[in-house]
Amino acid sequence: MFIPSLLPGRDPSQIPSALVGKPAPSFSLAPLEGLLANGKPVPGFSNEDLKGKVTVVNVWASWCAPCRQEHPLLVELAKDPSIRVVGINQKDNPDNARRFLGTLGNPFSAVGVDPKGRASIDWGVYGVPETFIVGPDGTIRHKHIGPLTPENFSAFKEKLRQTPPA
Repeated sequence: MFIPSLLPGRDPSQIPSALVGKPAPSFSLAPLEGLLANGKPVPGFSNEDLKGKVTVVNVWASWCAPCRQEHPLLVELAKDPSIRVVGINQKDNPDNARRFLGTLGNPFSAVGVDPKGRASIDWGVYGVPETFIVGPDGTIRHKHIGPLTPENFSAFKEKLRQTPPA
């Protein structure tokens, strides 16, 4: 097993991804049942839904402590109308996932459930959290491994600014 944190002198959040510069993998994820926003069900999503607008894809789980820590930054990102923020809920209990979003706020316009982690594997996810920037053409532009933090958030937002809009 390859462990990125064992590379001396390298920032593990900056491990190169073979998927950067390529189309997002083909997938279709069911919604997190019972999750509502403004009284309406929050949809699941597929790779086709990533086209048309710069999209932040966050892979998360309610049992993940770093996911909880980064969550306020995702809520902040979701306030920007020029980007869409979606979540892949990986290997989680649906009740716990709904409670997590109910307590911390739901930044996601869509939440896809990945109960066995298959879609996450296709995305090349090492673990949660991981966050991707997908261009409006459906191409993965950036992969961030680990939590977004106040220390790395400005650099992540700069990557977002560098992604051309539709």
